[in-house]
Amino acid sequence: MGKNYVDIENDQGATLRYRKHANGRGLVAHGAKVHPKAHIEAGAYIEPGARVGAGATIARGAWIDEDAVVGEGAFVDAHAHIGQGAAIGDHAYVGVRTDVGAGARIVRGARIGDDETVAAGLTIATDQKGLWLAA
Repeated sequence: MGKNYVDIENDQGATLRYRKHANGRGLVAHGAKVHPKAHIEAGAYIEPGARVGAGATIARGAWIDEDAVVGEGAFVDAHAHIGQGAAIGDHAYVGVRTDVGAGARIVRGARIGDDETVAAGLTIATDQKGLWLAA
């Protein structure tokens, strides 16, 4: 049986401990809360204090920063970054290589396309095609 934990040094020199998620091969930091029915793909990172709901999918290479929340059934696509304290609503979609800034909010069911940038603190709602709606 393989090693259950991986220790990784961050850019400040501190060592963080990660474990492989039971439903997928992504790495979940000590202190993060990921529902057992979420799917964390290989190469995805969930940082301390982050929460991921049931049925959510975090694709390969995605990074969920500290204290971020990903709602139930949400999909964060490959190589996306969800910033510190950001929230992704239930059943929302965040596209490939998209950057959601710190403290930003993506409302329930919203669809953010590929290679987009959501500024820190911004709240985004979209129509079914992914067009951003005025608040």
